[in-house]
Amino acid sequence: MGTKAVNSGEQMDRQSRILEAALDLLSRHGISGVSMRSVAREAGVALGLVNYYYDDKTTLIRAALRRVDEHDLLLVSPDPSVAPEEQLRKALHRVAAAELLTTRYLSLRLHLWALAQADEGYAQINAEAFDRYLDGLAALVKNAQPDLPWQACRERAADIVVIQNGMWLTALLGVDEASIQRSIARTEEIAFAPVQDRTVKDRELHGS
Repeated sequence: MGTKAVNSGEQMDRQSRILEAALDLLSRHGISGVSMRSVAREAGVALGLVNYYYDDKTTLIRAALRRVDEHDLLLVSPDPSVAPEEQLRKALHRVAAAELLTTRYLSLRLHLWALAQADEGYAQINAEAFDRYLDGLAALVKNAQPDLPWQACRERAADIVVIQNGMWLTALLGVDEASIQRSIARTEEIAFAPVQDRTVKDRELHGS
């Protein structure tokens, strides 16, 4: 392996440690507990290295938010090795994975939502990430139900996300496995609901 490849790998590892440290601090202390110095200490790197990669705290937080966005997209990433219906079902179950129902992760989600109220830049990143997640989930619904119009797929995805977010927030008070399973079952009902007959749709649209 060449020296450039090794250096590139080391650089990515350092940046990853810095971002994960920022997310850890954010989950424990909120935005007030995140500073360039505290992140360097948490990541076990020199302060100068954090300043080398990120200009300031805002730049660092924005990069951390994009890291969360990447993780979220993995939840709705397609798996060509299985049938479309199973891809969708897997995605609906991923949000209840053990590693996501931890105090650290759930607290992080809560602080990330709060950040949207603190800074326009953070709000934009969150909004764009939300749209990408919705599109990813809607695409899985569309693949599983090809006859469903795209707008209807996206509406179903939005309804599902409301349940998922509520499940995460409620889990902060204590994970109730039975309630989690009922929530997942409800998202499956929404995702796999039969496509309405066109005549019924037309009647609804015209109010007759």
